[in-house]
Amino acid sequence: MDRQSTYTVSLFGSQHGDDRNDGSSPSRIQSALVDFVMDFHLDNVFIYRDQIRENVLVKQYYCDIDMAHLISYNDELADMLSQDPAEIIPLFEAALKICTQRIVYPSQKSIKLPEHQLLLHSSASELSIRDLTASHVSRLVRIPGIVIGASTLSSKATALAIRCRNCGHEDILPVAGGFTGVSLPRTCARTRTEGDNSEKCPLDPYFVLHERCQFIDQQVLKLQEAPDQVPVGELPRHILISADRYLANRVVPGTRCTIMGVFSIYQQKGSKRSQNAAVAIRNPYIRAVGIHADVDHSTKGNAVFTEEEEQEFLEMSRRPDLYETFANCIAPSIFGSKDIKKAIACLLMGGSKKILPDGMKLRGDINVLLLGDPGTAKSQLLKFVEKVAPIAIYTSGKGSSAAGLTASVQRDHNTREFYLEGGAMVLADGGVVCIDEFDKMRDEDRVAIHEAMEQQTISIAKAGITTILNSRTSVLAAANPIFGRYDDMKTPGENIDFQTTILSRFDMIFIVRDEHERGRDERIAKHVMGIAMGGRGVEEPIQAEIPIDKMKRYITYCRQKCAPRLSPEAAEKLSSHFVSIRKQVHASEMDANARSSIPITVRQLEAIIRITEALAKLQLSPVADEKHVDEAIRLFLASTMDAVIHGEGQSSKELMEEVNRVEEELRRRMPIGWQVNLSTLKREFVDSKGYSEQALSRALHVMAARETIRWRNGGAVVFRSSA
Repeated sequence: MDRQSTYTVSLFGSQHGDDRNDGSSPSRIQSALVDFVMDFHLDNVFIYRDQIRENVLVKQYYCDIDMAHLISYNDELADMLSQDPAEIIPLFEAALKICTQRIVYPSQKSIKLPEHQLLLHSSASELSIRDLTASHVSRLVRIPGIVIGASTLSSKATALAIRCRNCGHEDILPVAGGFTGVSLPRTCARTRTEGDNSEKCPLDPYFVLHERCQFIDQQVLKLQEAPDQVPVGELPRHILISADRYLANRVVPGTRCTIMGVFSIYQQKGSKRSQNAAVAIRNPYIRAVGIHADVDHSTKGNAVFTEEEEQEFLEMSRRPDLYETFANCIAPSIFGSKDIKKAIACLLMGGSKKILPDGMKLRGDINVLLLGDPGTAKSQLLKFVEKVAPIAIYTSGKGSSAAGLTASVQRDHNTREFYLEGGAMVLADGGVVCIDEFDKMRDEDRVAIHEAMEQQTISIAKAGITTILNSRTSVLAAANPIFGRYDDMKTPGENIDFQTTILSRFDMIFIVRDEHERGRDERIAKHVMGIAMGGRGVEEPIQAEIPIDKMKRYITYCRQKCAPRLSPEAAEKLSSHFVSIRKQVHASEMDANARSSIPITVRQLEAIIRITEALAKLQLSPVADEKHVDEAIRLFLASTMDAVIHGEGQSSKELMEEVNRVEEELRRRMPIGWQVNLSTLKREFVDSKGYSEQALSRALHVMAARETIRWRNGGAVVFRSSA
């Protein structure tokens, strides 16, 4: 019981620091802590005095202490705090109470103050979850990670009021923080003190008076290693965090944060496994004494930049060739793909998010789809983006389910309550999700990200939980065409297996083709050989001008400090250009006698606006002007518009006329209800009448799409079904 009494504040609370000459260690430590809070100052500013006064006046009884200040004031105290926090933290909280009494209520000696809470933060070295060992138990540790689950608030007793059933004797039992429980005394205290003269109370006489207990808020968080810190081939580890009082409700799932706390152990009760488990084995958890969110989206990020860094970034933004250089520094070991690299530069910057007066939100994130032949380094580009984006998650289409991308509902083992665990789109909030093998995803899984890509939210209605999660992410997807390779003889619609609903959500769609051209092939071969032999390409030096770390910091800086808007001239130019693009697409649709598989809608106008803003943001310009619009339109024409008119080459006009003639002859040749072998048709039309085989297959494809004909016997027989 003596050890437990150091957890209570009442032991020292009444002394008000008068017994400094007393030799007892706890009291000496406490008075030293009181001196630290009262005396510590930087540049004649008493930081903690002011902080306590401000907090107490708004009825918040806590103080956030920087460990560096304590080390500079008294390194012995700081060492004791990190080595034996279970003993020192209660003393520190008692010291805060004394300081509040002295600072805020110096004349009112009898006022009863509530318990204070000590919060700590530090810039010391971090420890990963997988490095926590038994030697760290009961020590102060600092751990980075990502919150994947947060329980609802529960009330934990700090002092239990108990009463004896037999004699009515009442007592107060202090309870330690964290997950640790408390055992009620087996015998009555009155019986113990009065000896055997009076009537003995039976064993286990006490019951709890709930209404007279003292409670605090407690929340259980689940902290997982950040995806970029997990070694290859390992599952990410996670650990439970107990956060109480002012630390509860600080973070939501998906928040990246650093948690400072006491590495503790507890025995799991209530489960069948724990009854069979060994006596001396305990589960680890962390009792939080400080939670520091790394990127807070509500305040536009709180990454701290030094003045030298800001100066360097401003000078960098004034470089006339910054756009070209930045694009070249994206995956410098990959040859060519200039426009794709420029598009990725825009994606990393993002446009400006807008919230309209009626509360409607327009996204600022840019989505890009790379569609093309195998061996064109699509996955390598995705891997590079994962490295260079401040927040990024890489996933492959076949290995991703709808729940894994959006959110899954889990059941808590202890409370049996349902809670949400965020998926990849939620965890990458404020960053980029790279989805490889996008075409291999099941359709129902792909539909799950429709809402996340446009509305930037994920609505959940599962197991009685209805909620909306944020997923403000850019999507960079890579996919192969239907036949594995892009077939030039077929239209984009026949090559691309995606619905128009998902294609319209991509701001830029690149068709990456493996062109056979001798000069280009020689350059690529030399480049690849150079990398394989000496680590640098022949055509392009592998040493990028801007290192990855600096790119990462610059991207964070631009996203945090800059939100450009269009100038009136740029807006006028954009709107007139959009009208001409729609006109062009309509004309090509009329010529081809079919709707375009890649739609050009108002979303595409918004896409060009976002690209324009991203280009302005790259140069830290507050206004996007006409030169940004010109480059944005050029990028859009080189990507999405190029994909729309792909396959309609120089001979497309003649080919379409030939297809129309073949279609008319086919209708005359086959009355409704007739069927003809495909080989017979080929012999008649190609060999006898001189039509091209391509025109015949295209005409049959168009008629099958309109359901004029049907295929039978596995495509060997053509049946005319309707007019």
